[in-house]
Amino acid sequence: MNPFKRLPARSLKLGLALCVALWLTACANLAPATSPSTAVAEPVASTSATAPVAEPGTSHFAQGDLPVSLKPRASLGLLPPQDIWERIRRGFAMPDLDNELVRDREQWYATRPDYMLRMTERSRRYLFHIVGELERRNMPTELALLPFIESAFNPEAVSSAKAAGMWQFMPATGKYFDLKQNMFRDERRDVLESTRAALDYLQKLYDMFGDWHLALAAYNWGEGSVGKALARNKALGKALTYSDLNMPNETRYYVPKLQAVKNIVAQPEAYNVQLPLIRNHPYFKSVAIERDIDVAIAAKFADVSLADFKALNPSMSRPVILAAGTPQVLLPWDNADTFERNLREHGRQPLATWTAWVAPRTMKAEEAAQSVDMPADLLRAANGIPAKMLVKAGSTLLVHRKGALDKDVTEHMADNAQLALAPEVVLKRVLVTARKGDNLAILAARHGVTAANMASWNSINVVSALKPGQSLAVFVPSQAARPGPKAAPARHRGKVVAKNSPAKSSSARQKSKR
Repeated sequence: MNPFKRLPARSLKLGLALCVALWLTACANLAPATSPSTAVAEPVASTSATAPVAEPGTSHFAQGDLPVSLKPRASLGLLPPQDIWERIRRGFAMPDLDNELVRDREQWYATRPDYMLRMTERSRRYLFHIVGELERRNMPTELALLPFIESAFNPEAVSSAKAAGMWQFMPATGKYFDLKQNMFRDERRDVLESTRAALDYLQKLYDMFGDWHLALAAYNWGEGSVGKALARNKALGKALTYSDLNMPNETRYYVPKLQAVKNIVAQPEAYNVQLPLIRNHPYFKSVAIERDIDVAIAAKFADVSLADFKALNPSMSRPVILAAGTPQVLLPWDNADTFERNLREHGRQPLATWTAWVAPRTMKAEEAAQSVDMPADLLRAANGIPAKMLVKAGSTLLVHRKGALDKDVTEHMADNAQLALAPEVVLKRVLVTARKGDNLAILAARHGVTAANMASWNSINVVSALKPGQSLAVFVPSQAARPGPKAAPARHRGKVVAKNSPAKSSSARQKSKR
């Protein structure tokens, strides 16, 4: 017997409606999550993508000159990715590059499993944060692999051209993107700040050229160089794509390297590569710092090794963390609560044994050490002062906290501290003879000193008359060589350079553009 036969028609309709509503709700619950940790936004779509904006003196293109084609992102599926590699794959959005250079780099990486393992293991600390930032900005997740090419994911890497950090910023470019660089920290190495600056720069380059391959070339070679190369191609009627540009060898291999790593991440089994499991979960947590604290104490409170602490906080170059300049530290996710608990239990007891002191005048390291009651060798070691170097007036030195020097460092000092050194010069006394018509100013200028110093050395007035044949004392550097005839400066490619200066390597030249 049909159980619905005895039900009134109205009740039957209501029951059917309820079933339909429940079925629709279940379908909605199966839709992919849209939280920042799992969702992948659609590719960038802005007016700048088809109308590149060139900086003055770089490139000049009409709208539509540069092709723009972004690969559609992969389907998200029903479940969030379990590991970071799958999450990166789902956000691939750049057009693929397929040429012999890509295959050459694929072979290079695939035949070096130890190198690949070191790089990928090192990346586990940083990938979750980088991928999250890319998704938040609607940028292709291939860019999370760029530090493999730049620094092998080593945040303390420094190139021969002085580019630093896992994103390899030159000092000037770092300052342009507001990365602070002083004696206490270098934010080109900071995990959060360098990633923010790198993605700002890459987006700026994409907005300029409307093509991710050209943006990457500009990141390596310089936006002005890429703009000029495009202008040359346009004048010759050639294509305006990355592969068609005339560029240095390093830049020619740059995008193929990234494409090769992308291909290996996409299908590691095809290249006999085993990627380490990196969970789709934050590796670190940011913890606020309100008082100056020694690095060793911070690591102890967090129950992590000094090496692990520095790997997450590589921008700190001194043994103390200044709260005014570094208001937060990064700690492994499971250790953050341990740190905060130990910090609370420590109460108001001292946390730092170091502070900062400004040299009131130019002095020897021994004099500075005596002023702050520290052993001279310890002062030299803590501040990296070589032998026979003077500390210039206004320099900031790291010193022990004691007595009057027992306060946290101010924000101004934390942000502007610089150490300036000058060679220590030993003077010797020599006698010089005045000629007919000489006065103190003429005689002083002849020997490269000031009239005031000569007057002081000889206990005479600066306007005193001199007699021909009169002897006066002059103090000159003991190692000073006799001045010879000035050599004409050498010229290199139309620019004045120091004679016999070594030429930069190809790599250094490319990094110096950025």
